[in-house]
Amino acid sequence: MYCKMCVSFGQQLFRRKIVDCSTEKSKLSRCLNTFDLIALGVGSTLGAGVYVLAGAVARDNAGPAIVLCFLIAALASVLAGLCYAEFGARVPKTGSAYLYSYVTVGELLAFITGWNLILSYIIGTSSVARAWSATFDELIGKHIELFCRQYVSMDVPGVLAKYPDIFSVFIILILTGLLTFGVKESAVVNKIFTCINVLVLGFVIVSGFVKGSIKNWQLTENIINGTNATHGTKGEWVLGSGGFMPFGYVGVLSGAATCFYAFVGFDCIATTGEEVKNPQKAIPIGIVASLLICFFAYFGVSAALTLMMPYYMLDQNSPLPAAFTYVNWEGAKYAVAIGSLCALSTSLLGAMFPMPRIIYAMAEDGLLFKFLSKVNEKKKTPVIATVSSGVIAAVMAFLFDLKDLVDLMSIGTLLAYSLVAACVLILRYQPEQPNMAYQMASTIDEVDINESVSNSESQAGILAEEEKPFCLKVMFCPQNSEPTKMSGFVVNATSSLIGVFILIFCGTTSLGKDALMQGNVCVLILLIVDLILLFIAIIVIWRQPQSKTKLSFKVPFLPILPVLSICVNIYLMMMLNKGTWIRFAFWMLIGFAIYFGYGMRHSTEATSVERDPDIYKQSFIAQSTDSAVEEKAAFLEDASESRSVNP
Repeated sequence: MYCKMCVSFGQQLFRRKIVDCSTEKSKLSRCLNTFDLIALGVGSTLGAGVYVLAGAVARDNAGPAIVLCFLIAALASVLAGLCYAEFGARVPKTGSAYLYSYVTVGELLAFITGWNLILSYIIGTSSVARAWSATFDELIGKHIELFCRQYVSMDVPGVLAKYPDIFSVFIILILTGLLTFGVKESAVVNKIFTCINVLVLGFVIVSGFVKGSIKNWQLTENIINGTNATHGTKGEWVLGSGGFMPFGYVGVLSGAATCFYAFVGFDCIATTGEEVKNPQKAIPIGIVASLLICFFAYFGVSAALTLMMPYYMLDQNSPLPAAFTYVNWEGAKYAVAIGSLCALSTSLLGAMFPMPRIIYAMAEDGLLFKFLSKVNEKKKTPVIATVSSGVIAAVMAFLFDLKDLVDLMSIGTLLAYSLVAACVLILRYQPEQPNMAYQMASTIDEVDINESVSNSESQAGILAEEEKPFCLKVMFCPQNSEPTKMSGFVVNATSSLIGVFILIFCGTTSLGKDALMQGNVCVLILLIVDLILLFIAIIVIWRQPQSKTKLSFKVPFLPILPVLSICVNIYLMMMLNKGTWIRFAFWMLIGFAIYFGYGMRHSTEATSVERDPDIYKQSFIAQSTDSAVEEKAAFLEDASESRSVNP
């Protein structure tokens, strides 16, 4: 009895969502086109990082080789972006990584993904709002900060900010109202700000190549040593050895890890599945195009900066104004100020736009409180989810400095990237696509069921002929050209092992790097064995037949690209500090309390059989396998009992 209860509990945790992709009906307004998605992706990704991050990384980590840092970071982001693009073509619905996990790996992992995406977007909104407020305050002479410090200061070090940021609350509430008013109106505002931002960055790039000098990429060690190299109270600041890569390959890789976060934000495109006119084509194009535009912008600005002035003289907080001052173009700093405010505005909108849509999707599925899924009939926007998320973000921006919480954004985002890559890897090799919808029908008689089961029996017979007993030959030399139940099982099991091998590899290289540098034999043997097993697992998946389902976009080079994406994401998660993981655990405890206390019992997938037996019958027909003959009698009996209980 207890065994059955445990099995039933496990089935509830990993039940998968069946999505009807055969209809374009949606409660939301389908009004966005491909250009809107590209502008949304560029706006949310090409934010404050391009105005601050480029200078800090060039000065402390990479020098002129920062262009290589952005190249490596862009390649890592493209790995995740391609996986998102395939799922956007496969499941064009609202929910992004949350929905992709739900239709592939089950409800519990989907809730974990969605819950962390909510946290990431809330923190992202709050931190960008405070950055917008600080930038504007800097332009007007810091009057807002002086007023707040004098009259409403908060003295709770380590817990609250030094003063409540009233202006950031005002900004968030304005954009919340804009998002509530309509998605098309929000897209128009976003396009205006994004175009201004891109024009300003274009001006910066052209100016840098006009006023810059290649000599700043060829600095000698003698010139650098003549500079005052003190850096705060930490003693001598190492400026590097000059040349294009003054800090060597280690500096480039370290800078690339930092630059990776500059590309976070494109995933907001995946939340627009039910608001795009042609999502199967528009979402993949939007994701790939926005990443390419952002890469060229980051690459060009970082090159211009390091050409205009020596890398070790760059200002960490405002590198662009300092660079234009260095080349005697002080008037250009006003154009940079306008561009930075526009960039922060689009980043803020990009962080706020997907947040209510994740909440709406989870509430619609019953995993969060149902009232959050209410949609305004006139504006076709998730009004309650938008207002509630905006209020929470405004409160956090008002009270917290958020410096210690920003790394939580990384955990949520990297976890989502990893799960989406794993879902693409699993789904491509399955015989039955879990996102393939069954058609809704009001009544189905027993004749229809018999015909469907008969078809299932014949198909099952063909599969039975193709299936072989499990052995090494099935793993490495399958004879089928189409995925089967056995090949799908092999991929599922092998994907789980790949996750374990990647965890061991990333944990060993990040946490045990000192032992590796010292040549510890045990650690080296563990790493070599782990890599060999990982390589074998990749070969096993590569040998399995792939699904022939036609999509507008597919990730190339499977299974290499998804595995690389997972490896990069997990490694970056391992680099986060202990405090971040403790805060992450606390956030997850709150999420589990909501899921096990409310979401598990109110999940629409759990209650669908009770609400409509016909849906269950259709699901049975769609998912019939070679066990259809044995299940037919039991199924008909259950269906008749359901009708007698719920006429």
